[in-house]
Amino acid sequence: MLFLYSKIKLDINDTYKTIDTAGEEVLFKDRNSKFFGYTFPIMFEEDAKQILELLKKQHHSARHWCYAWQIGTENPRYRSNDDGEPTNSAGQPIYGQIQSFEVTNMLIVVVRYFGGVKLGVGGLINAYRTTAQLALQASHIIEKTIDIYYVIAFQYKDMNKVMRIIKENKLTINKQELELDCKIYISVRKKIADKIKDIFSSLYEVQIKRIEG
Repeated sequence: MLFLYSKIKLDINDTYKTIDTAGEEVLFKDRNSKFFGYTFPIMFEEDAKQILELLKKQHHSARHWCYAWQIGTENPRYRSNDDGEPTNSAGQPIYGQIQSFEVTNMLIVVVRYFGGVKLGVGGLINAYRTTAQLALQASHIIEKTIDIYYVIAFQYKDMNKVMRIIKENKLTINKQELELDCKIYISVRKKIADKIKDIFSSLYEVQIKRIEG
């Protein structure tokens, strides 16, 4: 069977930028106030909550623990928090750097120790934005592919032809259940996902189904 795909289809953007490990701690100072910046890779909102709890224990005498996170690629979710600072003077400037660096699946936290001198809204915006920028610059930003996940169900006698397709297309196997009735779980780059699905769907007695990653 011949499969034809338009150039538009093949030009789908299926990569995104994120960080692979927690970044180095950075410090920004302004009129005796100290701002400590941190970056963390996250996949779920619960990850952010746990990290914040740890930072609050680590910096138990700080005044504010402001943050922003973004999760997802095609329809990303985000949240920012001023944690007691004037509205939009902390969380949004931090989130603005996530947007500026075009990264996702990550959390930025800026911890402030008040130095006795009020910075004003403009000073706070600059301090939180600058600290978030420094934290991202100190992080290892990488590029990853957006993957679609499938489970392939087939009988053992069809193992060779299924594995041949997987090998020829350099697909990633995430899990295998190889018995009389077999299942192989794969991940496929988004831009070739429809092609791979059509190839397996064309095989007699082989079923492919999209699943959540």
